[in-house]
Amino acid sequence: MEETERLAERFEQHRPRLRAVAYRMLGSAAEAEDAVQDAWLRLWRSGGEGIGNLGGWLTTVVARECLHILRSRRRDEPRATGPAVPPDGALDPEQEALLADSVGLALLVVLDRLGPAERLAFVLHDMFALPYDEIARILGRTPAAARQLASRARRRMNGAEAPSPEPDLARQRKVVDAFYAASRAGDFDALVRILDPDVVLTTGFGDDGRRVVVRGAAAVAGQARGPYGGRLHPVVVDGAVGGLITIEGRPFAVLVFTVAGDRIAAIDGIRDPELVRRFAAVAGISRPPVTSPVREGS
Repeated sequence: MEETERLAERFEQHRPRLRAVAYRMLGSAAEAEDAVQDAWLRLWRSGGEGIGNLGGWLTTVVARECLHILRSRRRDEPRATGPAVPPDGALDPEQEALLADSVGLALLVVLDRLGPAERLAFVLHDMFALPYDEIARILGRTPAAARQLASRARRRMNGAEAPSPEPDLARQRKVVDAFYAASRAGDFDALVRILDPDVVLTTGFGDDGRRVVVRGAAAVAGQARGPYGGRLHPVVVDGAVGGLITIEGRPFAVLVFTVAGDRIAAIDGIRDPELVRRFAAVAGISRPPVTSPVREGS
C-alpha cells in the first residue's frame, strides 16, 4: 500500500502537464482526462519498475493514447448533419471583450484540422519542447520525419493552406448575419453564395456525439438547420464571430465562423462541456450543458 501511495504521489506531480498535453492533442477535457487516467493505470500495473525518467515515460504513454484516439476519430468520422441556428439578441461589447480573452478556442479549432501525426508532432515539440527523437519514437518514424511533420503543421497553423480570415469584426458579423438570415428563410441559393465553395463544417453534432465533417458550399447549405428548440446567443471567440447555442435554456455548443473576404470559409462546432460551460458562464448562463443527443429542427 505504501509503495502504491508513493507511486501515486509521484504521478500527481506530473498530472497537470500530462493533462495539458492531452487537452491540446484532443481538444476535449473528458478525453484528455481519460488519456491521463490510462497512463496512471499503466503505471500502477507496472509498479514503476525499470522507469528511469517517469515524466518522459508518462508523456509517451499519454501521447500514444491521444494518437490512438485521434486516428480512431478519423476512421469513424461520420458524414451527417450540422447546425445553423437563427440568432437571438445582439452582441454585448463587454461580453465580446471577455470572451475574446477567455479560452484559446481558436487554437483548438485550427489544431483539429491537422492530421493525427502532424498534431502530435506540433503539440509535443512547439508547445512542450519535446525533442524530435522522442517524438519519432512515439510515432514510429525517424527524427527527420517527425521534424517534417511539425514543420508542415506549423505552416498550416500559420495559414499557409487556409484562406486569410477577415480581420474586421463588423464585416465578419455582416457576413454571418447574412448567413443566419438565409438560413431562417430557407434560401438555399443565398446560402451557397455566402459560403466559400470549399467551406468545411466541422462539428460534434452527430447523433452519437462523434465528429461530423461536411465539405462544400452545397452540402453545408443543405445542413443549415439547428437543433430542436435551439437558441443562439451571439458571441465573439478569439476575435471571430461565433454563437453560444442553448437548448431550452441550457448551453449546448459553441459555433465559430471563419470569414474570408465576403464568404464563410469554415464553421466549427465545439461540444466539449468544459469549454461550453466557460462560455456560458461569461454569457451569464449558469445551467449545466446539454450532454445527450438532441433532435434537430426542420
